[in-house]
Amino acid sequence: MGVVRRPAGVRRESWLKRRRAKRSAPGPWTSCAPGLSAHVVVAQTSFLGDVVLTTPLLSGLRRLLKPRRLSVVVRPEAAALLTHHPCVDAVVLDDKRGGDRGLSGLVRTARRLRAQRADVVVAPHRSMRTALVLALAGIPHRVGFEDSRGAVLYHERVARDRSRHDVERNLSLLRAFGGRVEDHIEPPRLVAGPAAERSAEQLLADVGVGESRVLYGMCPGSVWPTKRWNVEGYGAVARALREEERAGVLLLGGADDVGVAEAVERHAGGSAVNLAGRTDLATFMALVKRLRALVTNDSAPMHVAAAFGVPVVAVFCATTPAQGYGPYGERAVVVEADLECRPCGRHGGRRCPRGTEDCMRLVGPAAVLKELRSLCCSRDARGEPRVSGSL
Repeated sequence: MGVVRRPAGVRRESWLKRRRAKRSAPGPWTSCAPGLSAHVVVAQTSFLGDVVLTTPLLSGLRRLLKPRRLSVVVRPEAAALLTHHPCVDAVVLDDKRGGDRGLSGLVRTARRLRAQRADVVVAPHRSMRTALVLALAGIPHRVGFEDSRGAVLYHERVARDRSRHDVERNLSLLRAFGGRVEDHIEPPRLVAGPAAERSAEQLLADVGVGESRVLYGMCPGSVWPTKRWNVEGYGAVARALREEERAGVLLLGGADDVGVAEAVERHAGGSAVNLAGRTDLATFMALVKRLRALVTNDSAPMHVAAAFGVPVVAVFCATTPAQGYGPYGERAVVVEADLECRPCGRHGGRRCPRGTEDCMRLVGPAAVLKELRSLCCSRDARGEPRVSGSL
């Protein structure tokens, strides 16, 4: 139960008849059995955090199938996440929001994939576009979720349990190959790479932050405003860390986060160094590795920190960990307000539907600091994040 095995686009009666006729003959499925070298592709063209949460699936496929080659399809902005990952042999780009946008771009991506001559593709991403690209690429064995928008284009469809964390939902795709989720559960893992390590070291030297100093990080940005904890709270936490520990506090984020980081910097009163917009993704990863802990919203940096084993205090505002996207690592805690209106959407939203912003306003800096201190002083190993009460 949980796996529907039926070639895409073939009527059930016809397929069953063919299977009976070819029961003893090897097909695309048996050619992908563990130990019988295959080229496996994983398609994950969603957000950065989703790519991070896919890395345990990559490890599971590597162990289970022992492929001769494992490639991953991602958007260009996510490539740095997997460039040095030990399970990945090649990164294939799908610039679906840029140069590969629209029908012509979809066809170009499919041609690039066809040139890879893959045997199997596994698709944790559930969009129709992904399913179309993989079908047009002519990959002979396609595995996806049964609730994917393009499920009819997959040969095997796996049930997706919404009650589980997304790491484990992705791992459920291994059932199509005879694998068990429980045998492959592990936290996400990332590798920054030597060039990024050097870049991070140089940047810290340029801003006068020594390597020997205790460093905390803060990522106050998010694409969705209702997922951002208030800048006053971040500023208060930064001041406390500087005053009590004489620690260095780094404000991190991309170009879109510069404005909110500058607001936190003002509220921190000189207690934080603003590096938002000054790093590429690889350098950001190398900086996160150096942190004692990270305070962040529900966003990609939360998953990056957890993937490096860095303690994470995540403030969840409009969203909730029950949706399956909380930090998945050994040392992580979620701080949130207990409100009936949460979650107000899958990703949050542009504005609070009630106009109160209570989910952001009712989380105080004292609660975040308490969990941060507790987390940094203990090694409470667990797969799921600990949720700090509801305020």
